Amino acid sequence: MNRKFLALLGLLLLICAVVPPAFGGERRTIGWVEKVRIYPGNLLVEARIDTGADMSSLHCDCITSFDRNGEKWVSFVVETADGKPNLMEQKVLRTAKIKRHFGEVQERMVIKIGVCLGTTYKETEVSVVDRSGLTYPMLVGRDFLGGDFLVDPSQSHKTEPRCKGPLK
Repeated sequence: MNRKFLALLGLLLLICAVVPPAFGGERRTIGWVEKVRIYPGNLLVEARIDTGADMSSLHCDCITSFDRNGEKWVSFVVETADGKPNLMEQKVLRTAKIKRHFGEVQERMVIKIGVCLGTTYKETEVSVVDRSGLTYPMLVGRDFLGGDFLVDPSQSHKTEPRCKGPLK
């Protein structure tokens, strides 16, 4: 190999070692279970952090789809961490085919909601599903986590949701 190439490679490795992840952004460490706030409604729910899932999902009771002005909407009940039921209505963006861990493919309605984890607020796509057989009502997947978080599976509840919420 020539000397210019080796020098350039060395410089590139040095830059990668010195520059923090995401070009200057700092990744926050979170545990495998965290409290999040969802919007609309400013609802506090427990969430399992799942780096194996592409998309987030939200447990909902009484999932009912309906038409509003020619568009598909869904009505559902979300129970907060303190056990209070909250009725929500959201526009359905699409239907997604989700491959379950045991190989079954399930169709789910996908909505967009705001999610606050720590000090990070993002609007993200979430599938609505009956997760009543599972411990946590929300699963936060890679689409939300992006390059902003590191997950420490030996920890839980490392942060509290402290976002100002949507600016709308």
